[in-house]
Amino acid sequence: MSLGDRAFSEKRDFIRMKIDTPLRAQITGDGIAVDGLCHELSGGGMRLETTHSLPPGTELDVTISSEHGHNPTLRAKTRVTRVHAEHSGYVLGMEILEILG
Repeated sequence: MSLGDRAFSEKRDFIRMKIDTPLRAQITGDGIAVDGLCHELSGGGMRLETTHSLPPGTELDVTISSEHGHNPTLRAKTRVTRVHAEHSGYVLGMEILEILG
């Protein structure tokens, strides 16, 4: 089956995982910390909920730790690709630019 034959929801390069895990992010070059909840994670991006509205193009260094204390912690450089206002805050679509060591 070719990519064109698959349903739209299956045409992504990476599978989305629902994780609902707290995260901490810092705006690159600004040092402002942003806390939120990462709802979905894939090899190319993530979807997070926060009380902060950040404009598309904002770059953030994100850290996601397991609630169960498992390692490794995910650290990545990301960029906001879209913002959607929700009743409890904002949902941000994030592109992963680089995995940080």
